[in-house]
Amino acid sequence: MTSRTHARSVSRAALSAAAVGAVSLLLVPLAGCGGAAGDEPAAGGGKPAAKEPAVPGESRTPAAGKGTKDPDDVNGDGHRDLLVPVLAGTKEQPGADQRVAVVYGSAKGLDPATRTVYGRSDLGLPAPNPVAPGGRDSLHASELLTADLDGDGFPDLVSSVVGETASDGQVSASRRVPRVTWGGPSGPKGGATEIRLPQGMTDLGAERLVRGDFDGDGHHDLAGLARSTGTRLVVLYGPFTGAGAPARTDTGFPPADGTLIADAIDPSGEPRATSLLVQAANDGEQSQNTLYRAREGGGLETRGQKLRVGSAHAFGDFDGDGVRDVAIGDDGGRNNEPGYETEAPDVTGSLAVYPGKGGAPVTHRLPKVPKSGGTDYGPGGFVAADPDGDGRDGILVATYEGATLIEGDRRTPVLREGPAVSGGEKTPAKWRHARPAGAGDFDGDGKDELVLHWGAGTLFALYGEDSTHWWITEGATVKDQSSFSTVGLAGSAERKAR
Repeated sequence: MTSRTHARSVSRAALSAAAVGAVSLLLVPLAGCGGAAGDEPAAGGGKPAAKEPAVPGESRTPAAGKGTKDPDDVNGDGHRDLLVPVLAGTKEQPGADQRVAVVYGSAKGLDPATRTVYGRSDLGLPAPNPVAPGGRDSLHASELLTADLDGDGFPDLVSSVVGETASDGQVSASRRVPRVTWGGPSGPKGGATEIRLPQGMTDLGAERLVRGDFDGDGHHDLAGLARSTGTRLVVLYGPFTGAGAPARTDTGFPPADGTLIADAIDPSGEPRATSLLVQAANDGEQSQNTLYRAREGGGLETRGQKLRVGSAHAFGDFDGDGVRDVAIGDDGGRNNEPGYETEAPDVTGSLAVYPGKGGAPVTHRLPKVPKSGGTDYGPGGFVAADPDGDGRDGILVATYEGATLIEGDRRTPVLREGPAVSGGEKTPAKWRHARPAGAGDFDGDGKDELVLHWGAGTLFALYGEDSTHWWITEGATVKDQSSFSTVGLAGSAERKAR
Protein backbone atom coordinates (compact mmCIF):
# COMPACT_ATOMS: atom_id res chain seq x y z
CA MET A 1 0.00 0.00 0.00
CA THR A 2 1.32 3.40 -0.89
CA SER A 3 1.34 6.19 1.65
CA ARG A 4 -0.57 9.36 0.92
CA THR A 5 1.10 12.71 1.02
CA HIS A 6 0.13 14.96 3.91
CA ALA A 7 -2.44 17.41 2.58
CA ARG A 8 -3.20 20.67 4.33
CA SER A 9 -2.93 24.33 3.69
CA VAL A 10 0.50 25.19 2.41
CA SER A 11 2.08 28.49 1.49
CA ARG A 12 5.20 29.16 -0.60
CA ALA A 13 7.02 29.44 2.70
CA ALA A 14 5.67 26.08 3.71
CA LEU A 15 6.50 24.33 0.51
CA SER A 16 9.91 25.68 -0.11
CA ALA A 17 10.85 25.88 3.37
CA ALA A 18 7.11 25.35 4.64
CA ALA A 19 6.34 26.69 3.14
CA VAL A 20 2.20 25.25 3.94
CA GLY A 21 4.32 26.31 4.50
CA ALA A 22 3.71 24.54 3.63
CA VAL A 23 4.19 24.95 0.75
CA SER A 24 7.11 24.74 -2.21
CA LEU A 25 9.53 24.17 -8.05
CA LEU A 26 11.12 22.93 -11.25
CA LEU A 27 10.70 20.07 -13.74
CA VAL A 28 12.77 17.00 -13.05
CA PRO A 29 12.87 13.29 -13.89
CA LEU A 30 13.11 11.09 -10.81
CA ALA A 31 15.43 8.23 -10.05
CA GLY A 32 14.38 5.28 -12.18
CA CYS A 33 11.59 7.28 -13.82
CA GLY A 34 13.15 7.93 -17.22
CA GLY A 35 12.01 10.71 -19.47
CA ALA A 36 13.97 13.64 -20.81
CA ALA A 37 13.50 17.35 -20.56
CA GLY A 38 11.98 17.50 -24.02
CA ASP A 39 9.38 14.73 -23.55
CA GLU A 40 5.91 15.52 -24.86
CA PRO A 41 3.14 15.89 -22.26
CA ALA A 42 0.97 12.86 -21.77
CA ALA A 43 -2.62 12.96 -22.98
CA GLY A 44 -5.24 13.99 -20.47
CA GLY A 45 -3.52 17.06 -19.04
CA GLY A 46 -2.28 20.37 -20.26
CA LYS A 47 -5.37 22.58 -20.30
CA PRO A 48 -6.85 24.52 -17.41
CA ALA A 49 -10.32 23.56 -16.30
CA ALA A 50 -12.84 25.88 -17.95
CA LYS A 51 -14.85 26.54 -14.82
CA GLU A 52 -13.46 28.95 -12.26
CA PRO A 53 -14.03 28.12 -8.60
CA ALA A 54 -17.06 29.69 -6.97
CA VAL A 55 -17.86 30.38 -3.31
CA PRO A 56 -19.70 27.32 -1.95
CA GLY A 57 -23.18 27.62 -0.44
CA GLU A 58 -24.11 27.63 3.22
CA SER A 59 -22.15 25.07 5.18
CA ARG A 60 -23.54 21.73 6.29
CA THR A 61 -22.55 20.18 9.60
CA PRO A 62 -19.94 17.43 9.11
CA ALA A 63 -20.78 13.89 10.15
CA ALA A 64 -19.43 12.69 13.49
CA GLY A 65 -16.91 9.91 12.93
CA LYS A 66 -16.04 6.81 14.92
CA GLY A 67 -12.28 7.34 14.93
CA THR A 68 -9.34 7.11 12.54
CA LYS A 69 -5.63 6.43 12.22
CA ASP A 70 -5.25 9.22 9.68
CA PRO A 71 -3.93 12.49 11.16
CA ASP A 72 -5.69 14.46 8.41
CA ASP A 73 -9.16 13.01 9.08
CA VAL A 74 -10.24 15.72 11.51
CA ASN A 75 -13.71 14.33 12.32
CA GLY A 76 -12.63 10.68 12.20
CA ASP A 77 -15.18 9.57 9.60
CA GLY A 78 -12.72 7.70 7.38
CA HIS A 79 -12.08 10.47 4.84
CA ARG A 80 -9.18 12.93 4.72
CA ASP A 81 -9.88 16.62 5.24
CA LEU A 82 -8.07 19.77 4.16
CA LEU A 83 -7.16 22.94 6.09
CA VAL A 84 -7.30 26.14 4.04
CA PRO A 85 -6.86 29.84 4.94
CA VAL A 86 -9.85 32.16 4.74
CA LEU A 87 -10.13 35.91 5.24
CA ALA A 88 -12.79 37.31 7.58
CA GLY A 89 -13.92 40.44 5.76
CA THR A 90 -11.78 41.95 3.00
CA LYS A 91 -8.29 43.39 3.02
CA GLU A 92 -9.79 46.87 2.67
CA GLN A 93 -12.03 46.49 5.75
CA PRO A 94 -10.78 47.56 9.19
CA GLY A 95 -10.41 44.51 11.43
CA ALA A 96 -10.19 41.98 8.60
CA ASP A 97 -8.11 39.00 9.63
CA GLN A 98 -7.41 35.35 8.91
CA ARG A 99 -9.33 32.23 9.87
CA VAL A 100 -8.78 28.55 9.09
CA ALA A 101 -11.43 26.41 7.41
CA VAL A 102 -11.56 22.63 7.60
CA VAL A 103 -13.04 21.33 4.33
CA TYR A 104 -14.24 17.78 4.94
CA GLY A 105 -13.70 14.75 2.73
CA SER A 106 -16.34 12.25 1.67
CA ALA A 107 -16.83 9.22 -0.57
CA LYS A 108 -17.03 11.72 -3.43
CA GLY A 109 -13.98 13.69 -2.32
CA LEU A 110 -13.58 17.05 -0.63
CA ASP A 111 -16.93 18.76 -0.13
CA PRO A 112 -16.54 22.56 0.21
CA ALA A 113 -20.18 22.81 1.34
CA THR A 114 -19.25 20.80 4.44
CA ARG A 115 -16.78 22.86 6.42
CA THR A 116 -16.00 24.47 9.75
CA VAL A 117 -14.30 27.84 10.15
CA TYR A 118 -12.07 28.40 13.19
CA GLY A 119 -10.63 31.51 14.81
CA ARG A 120 -8.24 31.52 17.76
CA SER A 121 -11.03 31.74 20.33
CA ASP A 122 -12.81 28.72 18.81
CA LEU A 123 -9.73 26.61 19.60
CA GLY A 124 -9.25 28.06 23.07
CA LEU A 125 -6.11 29.93 22.05
CA PRO A 126 -5.20 33.28 23.60
CA ALA A 127 -4.63 36.31 21.41
CA PRO A 128 -1.05 36.69 20.16
CA ASN A 129 1.17 39.19 21.90
CA PRO A 130 1.40 41.86 20.63
CA VAL A 131 -2.01 42.01 18.95
CA ALA A 132 -2.11 43.56 15.49
CA PRO A 133 -5.07 45.86 14.74
CA GLY A 134 -8.12 43.67 14.24
CA GLY A 135 -6.05 40.53 14.75
CA ARG A 136 -7.11 39.34 18.20
CA ASP A 137 -8.91 36.32 16.75
CA SER A 138 -6.67 35.97 13.70
CA LEU A 139 -5.46 32.44 12.99
CA HIS A 140 -3.20 31.48 10.09
CA ALA A 141 -3.29 28.00 8.57
CA SER A 142 0.51 27.87 8.61
CA GLU A 143 0.34 28.02 12.42
CA LEU A 144 -1.62 24.76 12.68
CA LEU A 145 -0.93 21.09 12.23
CA THR A 146 -3.08 18.04 12.89
CA ALA A 147 -1.93 15.03 14.90
CA ASP A 148 -3.64 12.55 17.21
CA LEU A 149 -1.45 13.15 20.23
CA ASP A 150 -3.53 11.22 22.80
CA GLY A 151 -4.28 8.29 20.48
CA ASP A 152 -8.06 8.41 20.85
CA GLY A 153 -8.70 8.19 17.10
CA PHE A 154 -9.52 11.87 16.63
CA PRO A 155 -6.81 14.27 15.38
CA ASP A 156 -6.00 17.27 17.53
CA LEU A 157 -5.00 20.76 16.36
CA VAL A 158 -1.53 21.83 17.45
CA SER A 159 -0.28 25.40 17.32
CA SER A 160 2.51 27.59 18.69
CA VAL A 161 1.23 30.66 20.52
CA VAL A 162 3.35 33.81 20.62
CA GLY A 163 3.49 35.13 24.19
CA GLU A 164 5.22 37.87 26.12
CA THR A 165 8.94 38.52 25.98
CA ALA A 166 10.92 36.10 28.12
CA SER A 167 14.57 35.35 28.82
CA ASP A 168 16.63 32.26 29.54
CA GLY A 169 19.39 34.37 31.11
CA GLN A 170 21.26 35.00 27.87
CA VAL A 171 18.63 35.42 25.16
CA SER A 172 15.46 37.52 25.29
CA ALA A 173 12.65 36.84 22.81
CA SER A 174 8.91 36.35 22.57
CA ARG A 175 8.02 33.05 24.21
CA ARG A 176 6.38 30.57 21.84
CA VAL A 177 4.20 28.10 23.68
CA PRO A 178 3.06 24.94 21.86
CA ARG A 179 -0.59 24.16 22.61
CA VAL A 180 -3.01 21.43 21.64
CA THR A 181 -6.78 21.66 21.18
CA TRP A 182 -8.06 18.14 21.66
CA GLY A 183 -10.12 16.55 18.90
CA GLY A 184 -13.37 14.62 19.03
CA PRO A 185 -16.13 13.17 16.81
CA SER A 186 -17.23 16.66 15.80
CA GLY A 187 -13.72 18.05 15.47
CA PRO A 188 -11.50 20.05 17.86
CA LYS A 189 -13.34 22.16 20.37
CA GLY A 190 -12.80 23.82 23.74
CA GLY A 191 -9.77 24.94 25.70
CA ALA A 192 -6.18 24.41 24.60
CA THR A 193 -3.59 22.61 26.71
CA GLU A 194 0.03 23.73 26.87
CA ILE A 195 2.40 21.03 25.66
CA ARG A 196 5.08 20.26 28.23
CA LEU A 197 8.67 20.77 27.13
CA PRO A 198 11.82 19.28 28.66
CA GLN A 199 13.50 21.04 31.57
CA GLY A 200 15.74 23.84 30.37
CA MET A 201 13.62 24.53 27.29
CA THR A 202 10.58 26.07 28.92
CA ASP A 203 11.76 29.68 29.24
CA LEU A 204 11.52 30.62 25.57
CA GLY A 205 9.43 27.66 24.39
CA ALA A 206 9.57 25.98 20.98
CA GLU A 207 8.49 26.75 17.43
CA ARG A 208 8.31 25.39 13.88
CA LEU A 209 6.56 22.23 15.03
CA VAL A 210 6.10 19.29 12.69
CA ARG A 211 4.42 15.94 13.24
CA GLY A 212 5.65 12.44 12.58
CA ASP A 213 6.00 8.91 13.90
CA PHE A 214 9.71 9.09 14.44
CA ASP A 215 10.06 5.73 16.20
CA GLY A 216 7.47 3.86 14.13
CA ASP A 217 5.36 2.75 17.10
CA GLY A 218 2.06 4.01 15.65
CA HIS A 219 1.80 6.96 18.06
CA HIS A 220 2.03 10.47 16.66
CA ASP A 221 5.04 12.54 17.73
CA LEU A 222 6.12 16.18 17.48
CA ALA A 223 9.44 17.78 16.66
CA GLY A 224 10.34 21.43 17.02
CA LEU A 225 13.12 23.91 17.62
CA ALA A 226 13.61 24.85 21.27
CA ARG A 227 14.50 28.51 21.49
CA SER A 228 16.82 28.35 24.48
CA THR A 229 20.42 29.56 24.16
CA GLY A 230 21.76 27.73 21.13
CA THR A 231 18.62 26.65 19.23
CA ARG A 232 18.20 22.89 19.45
CA LEU A 233 16.03 20.22 17.96
CA VAL A 234 13.64 18.59 20.42
CA VAL A 235 11.52 15.50 19.72
CA LEU A 236 8.41 14.80 21.81
CA TYR A 237 7.26 11.18 21.51
CA GLY A 238 3.61 10.18 21.91
CA PRO A 239 1.23 9.28 23.22
CA PHE A 240 0.64 12.51 25.16
CA THR A 241 -1.34 12.75 28.37
CA GLY A 242 -4.37 14.98 28.76
CA ALA A 243 -2.07 17.39 30.60
CA GLY A 244 0.12 17.77 27.49
CA ALA A 245 3.03 15.62 28.67
CA PRO A 246 4.78 13.42 26.06
CA ALA A 247 5.69 9.80 26.80
CA ARG A 248 9.37 10.72 26.45
CA THR A 249 11.59 13.39 24.93
CA ASP A 250 14.89 13.51 23.07
CA THR A 251 17.18 16.54 22.99
CA GLY A 252 20.42 14.80 22.09
CA PHE A 253 20.88 16.51 18.72
CA PRO A 254 23.49 19.01 17.55
CA PRO A 255 22.48 22.70 17.48
CA ALA A 256 20.09 23.37 14.61
CA ASP A 257 18.16 26.27 13.15
CA GLY A 258 15.99 26.73 10.09
CA THR A 259 12.96 24.76 8.91
CA LEU A 260 11.87 21.23 9.82
CA ILE A 261 10.31 18.93 7.21
CA ALA A 262 8.98 15.54 8.34
CA ASP A 263 8.03 12.56 6.22
CA ALA A 264 4.29 11.82 6.12
CA ILE A 265 2.58 9.57 8.64
CA ASP A 266 0.94 6.62 6.86
CA PRO A 267 -2.81 7.46 6.86
CA SER A 268 -3.69 3.76 7.00
CA GLY A 269 -2.39 3.67 10.56
CA GLU A 270 0.23 1.08 9.68
CA PRO A 271 3.28 2.00 11.79
CA ARG A 272 6.12 3.41 9.75
CA ALA A 273 9.04 5.38 11.11
CA THR A 274 9.24 8.87 9.58
CA SER A 275 12.53 10.65 8.97
CA LEU A 276 13.15 14.35 9.54
CA LEU A 277 14.89 16.91 7.36
CA VAL A 278 16.42 20.09 8.80
CA GLN A 279 16.72 22.79 6.18
CA ALA A 280 19.10 25.55 7.24
CA ALA A 281 17.96 29.17 7.23
CA ASN A 282 18.72 31.10 4.07
CA ASP A 283 18.54 34.61 2.64
CA GLY A 284 17.08 33.58 -0.69
CA GLU A 285 19.85 31.22 -1.71
CA GLN A 286 19.57 27.42 -1.75
CA SER A 287 19.69 25.86 1.71
CA GLN A 288 21.97 23.35 3.37
CA ASN A 289 20.13 20.16 4.42
CA THR A 290 20.63 17.59 7.17
CA LEU A 291 18.64 14.33 7.27
CA TYR A 292 17.91 12.57 10.55
CA ARG A 293 16.84 9.07 9.58
CA ALA A 294 14.17 7.28 11.56
CA ARG A 295 14.78 3.94 13.25
CA GLU A 296 11.96 1.50 13.90
CA GLY A 297 11.55 1.32 17.67
CA GLY A 298 14.48 3.63 18.34
CA GLY A 299 13.50 7.10 17.16
CA LEU A 300 15.54 9.51 15.09
CA GLU A 301 19.27 9.04 14.74
CA THR A 302 21.04 11.78 16.65
CA ARG A 303 23.80 12.11 14.07
CA GLY A 304 22.45 13.67 10.90
CA GLN A 305 23.46 12.99 7.31
CA LYS A 306 24.52 16.03 5.32
CA LEU A 307 22.72 16.17 2.00
CA ARG A 308 23.24 18.39 -1.00
CA VAL A 309 22.26 22.04 -1.17
CA GLY A 310 18.72 22.77 -2.34
CA SER A 311 15.53 24.41 -1.07
CA ALA A 312 12.99 22.13 -2.80
CA HIS A 313 12.25 18.85 -1.04
CA ALA A 314 9.88 15.89 -0.93
CA PHE A 315 9.62 12.56 0.84
CA GLY A 316 8.14 9.65 -1.12
CA ASP A 317 8.72 6.24 -2.65
CA PHE A 318 9.99 7.47 -5.99
CA ASP A 319 11.48 4.16 -7.20
CA GLY A 320 8.61 1.92 -6.08
CA ASP A 321 10.70 -0.38 -3.88
CA GLY A 322 8.51 0.08 -0.81
CA VAL A 323 11.07 2.24 1.04
CA ARG A 324 10.76 5.99 1.49
CA ASP A 325 13.24 8.19 -0.36
CA VAL A 326 13.99 11.91 -0.13
CA ALA A 327 14.45 14.33 -2.99
CA ILE A 328 16.39 17.60 -2.68
CA GLY A 329 16.70 20.12 -5.47
CA ASP A 330 17.05 23.67 -6.73
CA ASP A 331 13.75 25.56 -6.32
CA GLY A 332 15.04 28.51 -8.35
CA GLY A 333 15.36 30.92 -5.43
CA ARG A 334 18.40 33.19 -5.36
CA ASN A 335 20.03 35.73 -3.08
CA ASN A 336 19.89 38.89 -5.19
CA GLU A 337 22.60 40.83 -3.38
CA PRO A 338 25.64 41.65 -5.53
CA GLY A 339 28.09 38.77 -5.59
CA TYR A 340 25.60 36.23 -4.25
CA GLU A 341 23.18 35.85 -7.17
CA THR A 342 24.41 32.48 -8.44
CA GLU A 343 24.72 28.93 -7.16
CA ALA A 344 27.43 26.35 -7.79
CA PRO A 345 27.14 24.51 -11.14
CA ASP A 346 26.26 21.24 -9.41
CA VAL A 347 23.35 22.99 -7.61
CA THR A 348 21.86 25.14 -10.35
CA GLY A 349 19.02 23.43 -12.18
CA SER A 350 19.51 20.01 -10.62
CA LEU A 351 17.83 17.59 -8.24
CA ALA A 352 19.07 14.52 -6.37
CA VAL A 353 17.07 11.55 -5.11
CA TYR A 354 18.54 9.81 -2.04
CA PRO A 355 17.37 6.17 -2.00
CA GLY A 356 15.80 4.98 1.24
CA LYS A 357 17.84 1.78 1.07
CA GLY A 358 21.07 3.76 0.94
CA GLY A 359 23.59 4.25 -1.81
CA ALA A 360 24.67 7.21 -3.87
CA PRO A 361 22.08 9.84 -4.77
CA VAL A 362 20.88 9.97 -8.35
CA THR A 363 21.18 13.46 -9.82
CA HIS A 364 19.11 14.87 -12.67
CA ARG A 365 19.32 18.11 -14.59
CA LEU A 366 16.35 20.45 -14.69
CA PRO A 367 15.19 22.25 -17.81
CA LYS A 368 16.13 25.88 -18.27
CA VAL A 369 13.93 28.64 -16.96
CA PRO A 370 11.86 30.17 -19.79
CA LYS A 371 13.07 33.56 -20.95
CA SER A 372 9.62 35.01 -20.31
CA GLY A 373 9.70 33.87 -16.66
CA GLY A 374 12.13 33.70 -13.82
CA THR A 375 12.39 35.65 -10.59
CA ASP A 376 14.77 35.74 -7.65
CA TYR A 377 12.09 33.88 -5.68
CA GLY A 378 11.90 30.80 -7.89
CA PRO A 379 8.66 29.03 -8.85
CA GLY A 380 8.37 26.88 -5.68
CA GLY A 381 9.01 23.38 -4.33
CA PHE A 382 7.98 19.72 -4.77
CA VAL A 383 4.88 17.68 -3.85
CA ALA A 384 5.00 13.87 -3.86
CA ALA A 385 1.82 12.19 -5.14
CA ASP A 386 0.56 8.84 -6.42
CA PRO A 387 -2.44 9.72 -8.62
CA ASP A 388 -2.68 6.29 -10.26
CA GLY A 389 -2.41 4.34 -6.99
CA ASP A 390 0.37 2.02 -8.20
CA GLY A 391 2.47 2.48 -5.05
CA ARG A 392 5.15 4.52 -6.77
CA ASP A 393 5.15 8.28 -6.14
CA GLY A 394 5.58 10.84 -8.84
CA ILE A 395 6.39 14.45 -8.14
CA LEU A 396 4.26 17.49 -8.82
CA VAL A 397 6.48 20.47 -9.48
CA ALA A 398 5.63 24.14 -9.80
CA THR A 399 6.90 25.93 -12.86
CA TYR A 400 6.78 29.58 -13.86
CA GLU A 401 3.89 28.60 -16.13
CA GLY A 402 1.87 26.32 -13.82
CA ALA A 403 2.65 22.78 -12.67
CA THR A 404 3.81 19.46 -14.12
CA LEU A 405 3.48 15.94 -12.75
CA ILE A 406 6.50 13.75 -13.46
CA GLU A 407 5.46 10.10 -13.14
CA GLY A 408 7.64 7.41 -14.63
CA ASP A 409 8.18 8.24 -18.29
CA ARG A 410 5.21 10.59 -18.33
CA ARG A 411 5.24 14.34 -17.94
CA THR A 412 1.78 15.78 -17.58
CA PRO A 413 1.01 19.48 -17.26
CA VAL A 414 -1.57 20.05 -14.51
CA LEU A 415 -2.75 23.58 -15.13
CA ARG A 416 -5.41 25.75 -13.58
CA GLU A 417 -5.82 29.52 -13.85
CA GLY A 418 -7.33 32.16 -11.62
CA PRO A 419 -9.80 34.75 -12.94
CA ALA A 420 -8.69 37.41 -15.38
CA VAL A 421 -10.31 40.03 -13.16
CA SER A 422 -10.23 39.84 -9.37
CA GLY A 423 -11.45 42.50 -6.96
CA GLY A 424 -12.16 44.80 -9.88
CA GLU A 425 -8.57 44.65 -11.12
CA LYS A 426 -7.13 42.79 -14.08
CA THR A 427 -4.67 40.00 -13.40
CA PRO A 428 -1.70 39.77 -15.78
CA ALA A 429 -1.61 36.45 -17.63
CA LYS A 430 1.76 35.52 -16.10
CA TRP A 431 0.22 35.80 -12.61
CA ARG A 432 -2.86 33.66 -13.24
CA HIS A 433 -1.17 30.27 -12.90
CA ALA A 434 -2.18 28.12 -9.91
CA ARG A 435 0.51 26.58 -7.72
CA PRO A 436 0.71 23.05 -6.27
CA ALA A 437 -0.28 23.03 -2.60
CA GLY A 438 -0.41 19.32 -1.73
CA ALA A 439 -1.95 15.96 -2.56
CA GLY A 440 -4.10 13.37 -0.82
CA ASP A 441 -6.65 10.61 -1.27
CA PHE A 442 -9.78 12.48 -0.19
CA ASP A 443 -12.35 10.01 -1.57
CA GLY A 444 -10.67 6.81 -0.36
CA ASP A 445 -10.24 5.17 -3.78
CA GLY A 446 -6.51 4.52 -3.29
CA LYS A 447 -5.45 7.27 -5.69
CA ASP A 448 -4.20 10.74 -4.82
CA GLU A 449 -5.94 13.89 -5.88
CA LEU A 450 -3.77 16.95 -6.52
CA VAL A 451 -4.37 20.26 -4.74
CA LEU A 452 -3.66 23.55 -6.51
CA HIS A 453 -4.33 27.08 -5.26
CA TRP A 454 -4.23 30.66 -6.50
CA GLY A 455 -4.57 34.19 -5.19
CA ALA A 456 -4.57 37.63 -6.78
CA GLY A 457 -1.66 40.04 -6.53
CA THR A 458 2.11 39.96 -6.29
CA LEU A 459 2.18 38.32 -2.85
CA PHE A 460 0.80 35.14 -4.33
CA ALA A 461 2.70 35.47 -7.60
CA LEU A 462 6.04 35.70 -5.79
CA TYR A 463 5.50 33.87 -2.51
CA GLY A 464 2.31 31.81 -2.82
CA GLU A 465 0.65 33.78 0.01
CA ASP A 466 -3.01 34.82 0.42
CA SER A 467 -4.53 32.04 -1.69
CA THR A 468 -8.28 32.32 -2.34
CA HIS A 469 -9.06 29.80 -5.12
CA TRP A 470 -8.65 26.03 -4.81
CA TRP A 471 -8.79 23.09 -7.21
CA ILE A 472 -8.78 19.40 -6.21
CA THR A 473 -8.07 17.59 -9.44
CA GLU A 474 -8.92 14.10 -10.64
CA GLY A 475 -5.30 13.06 -10.70
CA ALA A 476 -3.39 14.68 -13.55
CA THR A 477 -6.46 15.15 -15.75
CA VAL A 478 -8.33 18.30 -16.75
CA LYS A 479 -11.24 17.21 -14.55
CA ASP A 480 -11.74 18.56 -11.04
CA GLN A 481 -13.07 16.47 -8.18
CA SER A 482 -14.08 19.79 -6.64
CA SER A 483 -13.12 23.45 -6.71
CA PHE A 484 -14.06 26.43 -4.60
CA SER A 485 -13.25 30.02 -3.70
CA THR A 486 -12.75 31.18 -0.13
CA VAL A 487 -13.58 34.82 -0.88
CA GLY A 488 -16.16 35.82 1.74
CA LEU A 489 -16.28 32.28 3.13
CA ALA A 490 -15.63 33.44 6.71
CA GLY A 491 -18.70 35.68 6.85
CA SER A 492 -20.45 36.65 10.06
CA ALA A 493 -22.54 33.47 10.03
CA GLU A 494 -19.41 31.31 10.05
CA ARG A 495 -17.12 33.22 12.37
CA LYS A 496 -17.71 30.60 15.04
CA ALA A 497 -16.90 26.92 14.82
CA ARG A 498 -19.96 24.78 14.59
